[in-house]
Amino acid sequence: MAERLPKGELGMKWTSAVSEQPTLDDAIAECGVAIKNSVGNETLDLAITFISPHYQDSYERVAELMGEKLGARHVFGCSGGGVIGNGLEIEQRAGVSITAAILPDVDIKPFHLQADGLPDMDAGPDKWETLIGVTADRDPHFVMLADPYSFPVQDLLIGMDYAFPKATKIGGLASGASQQGGNALFLDEQVFRAGAIGLALDGNIIVDTVVAQGCRPIGRSMRISKSDRNMLLELEGKPPMEVLRSMFQELPERDRELLGHSLFLGVVMDELIENPVQGDFLIRNVMGMDSNTGGLAIGETLKEGQLVQFHLRDAETSTDDLLAVLSRYADENRENEIPGALLFSCLGRGQYLYGRPNHDTDVFREKLGAVPLGGFFCNGEIGPVSGTTFLHGYTSSFGLFRPKK
Repeated sequence: MAERLPKGELGMKWTSAVSEQPTLDDAIAECGVAIKNSVGNETLDLAITFISPHYQDSYERVAELMGEKLGARHVFGCSGGGVIGNGLEIEQRAGVSITAAILPDVDIKPFHLQADGLPDMDAGPDKWETLIGVTADRDPHFVMLADPYSFPVQDLLIGMDYAFPKATKIGGLASGASQQGGNALFLDEQVFRAGAIGLALDGNIIVDTVVAQGCRPIGRSMRISKSDRNMLLELEGKPPMEVLRSMFQELPERDRELLGHSLFLGVVMDELIENPVQGDFLIRNVMGMDSNTGGLAIGETLKEGQLVQFHLRDAETSTDDLLAVLSRYADENRENEIPGALLFSCLGRGQYLYGRPNHDTDVFREKLGAVPLGGFFCNGEIGPVSGTTFLHGYTSSFGLFRPKK
């Protein structure tokens, strides 16, 4: 079966299907039948596929099979350690997800990037526009996938934010393989084993984002009074270890336990925010501590004056965070119909975190209804926080697609 909009809807259409057939031929065929039943005889503009490593011997045939069974103008996708579609999250077993779209008045520009082909960090926006093949004045949005073993994703995100500051960037890192060359990126008729691929979408399309980082704040927000690169040395004149010791005394027992193994730092990236709420923080790992200075090593470059707050993460907290950010989006977009969405979720979420399947897709449906949703479990998730695009971990990053008019 495939998720879809009700019959009779005009304009943008999305539909999502999954299959667990043991061969790739049969899996893509089963998805193709479900999608064709959903959209009828209309030609698909885009088919996005995520394929588990159980079919890795057939990766080279993806373009042929997708063309034969769906005939979409563009094919886009990658290998995934788990796949998501039609309300299901398929983990630790064979699965294919295909999310297809009819996108009237939307221009689709596919691109493939190599690590050694990126512009220098001091290059102008025009170099990035030439590389991608689209100009910022077209108001594009981007969906991007990359191989984690062969491509500097952080450099790409910095350059894309510089050249296309108003554009949404959403995506994830291919997964399913444990070494370079094992993952696959699917783009139209080609299969790439390295680099990054993307789609630039412009015209009658808006891409909203919801980024659920799975944490909740503890204590209060404080200003960094002393830091050195990624070392947090003082919070409002006190060593961070001293701040944590004081906080520990006031925490409930469950939070005290979490503080020992699931502590993170939330960094407010927007300098204009004085009273941050969930969704305003960029969540980064606490990587170590210096017992001599009381400082903490953080997985992010810090600046003095930044507003930060300690966070904790577990399954219950992650659920609460997802409910909070999706509820906020649903409340703010009551008048907007969402034809389709993509989910880029961390391999560390899913059944591993929650102890049951379909958690994030169930919450998504609860808050936004039966919107066709496809995606996969990533080695890293791409999504914005306060207008800047980051590579995340332990995150569910949603892209929600709707027409401008």
